[in-house]
This record gives sequence, structure tokens and C-alpha cells, in this order.
Amino acid sequence: MRELRFHGRGGQGTVIASKLLAVALFLEGRQVQSFPMFGVERRGAPVTAFLRIDDAPILLRCEIAAPDGLIVLDPSLVGATDVTAGLKPGGSILINSDQAPEDFPQLTSRFMVSTVDASGIASRHGLGSPTQPIVNTAILGAFSAESGLVRLATVCDAIREEVPNHIEANIAAATDAALAVRRMGEQEVARV
Repeated sequence: MRELRFHGRGGQGTVIASKLLAVALFLEGRQVQSFPMFGVERRGAPVTAFLRIDDAPILLRCEIAAPDGLIVLDPSLVGATDVTAGLKPGGSILINSDQAPEDFPQLTSRFMVSTVDASGIASRHGLGSPTQPIVNTAILGAFSAESGLVRLATVCDAIREEVPNHIEANIAAATDAALAVRRMGEQEVARV
């Protein structure tokens, strides 16, 4: 079983990102379980969501304390909270940031870090507002390229199935982000 934890802020689409990824993985024949952790529900407040993926039925019904990977939709959370709490040694972290992975030295010494400017990509496609872009579909496009766990085409199918507005803009953001993800020691990774 693979377990992922999403960290973002209210209004960025964190919970929807976990749901969209679950739909995409389900479309590829995987067993999935996606759920948020509810707390203070307001725009800008930290939000956490979880996703389990397996080929067999998933029987666990608890929060994910030791994830295999993290998807961080707001880079300010990296310094504000311990987003890596419980992350398995050598685990992967995908951060929405215009900075290179090496600009997060507190993380790169222990984990595999990738970055993508999902905010810039979402803004260019008119997703959300210029000051508060909705980055969920862009970060999932980057995740598909970075992880190899799900195909970008299937992420786009999940967007078509689940996103009610701006479908083509969301698909374009996911596609652009898949081409712009950066891993440690690399400028760009494009595994579409």
C-alpha cells in the first residue's frame, strides 16, 4: 500500500486534489481511499487530506501517520509547520514552489524533493484569482510526471469527470505542470 498526505491552505483545492487523484487511480484499476482532516474550515487555514492506494481492498480507516510521500500545495507551510512529521525516510515531497528543490536544504538531506510552480501555472490559465490561484489540478499534473504512479492522461480524464468549471484550463494547467516539474539536481523532468 502507498500512502500520501496533502498539505495546503483553505481555498487552494487541497481536498479536491486528493479526490481527483483518487478518481484517476481508480480509473486505472487501483483501490483508493481519500479523505480530509477537518479542523478550522476557513480560507487560508491549513488543510490536510490523505490518500491510500493499493491493488487490494483497503481496510484501514485511520489518518495516515507515516506517509510515503507528501504533496504540498502551499510552500509557506514548509517553514510554518512540520509537514514532514512521520514521513518515511527517503520519502518523496512535491512542493508548489517557483524555487528549485535545492532551495529547501532542510528537506533535501532526508527526502526526495521535487518542485513545480503550480501557482504560476494556475494563474496563467485563469484558475482562481491572481492573488489566490487554485493549484490542485496543476500539482496533480506535476505529481503524475514526478511519481510515475498515475498517467497524466488519466488525471485529465478525472478532471473531465469531476471538475465542473474551466475544464480545459484545468487540463492545460495539469499538462503544463507535468512538463515543468523539477527534481533534485535536475532543471526539468518531463515523463508524460
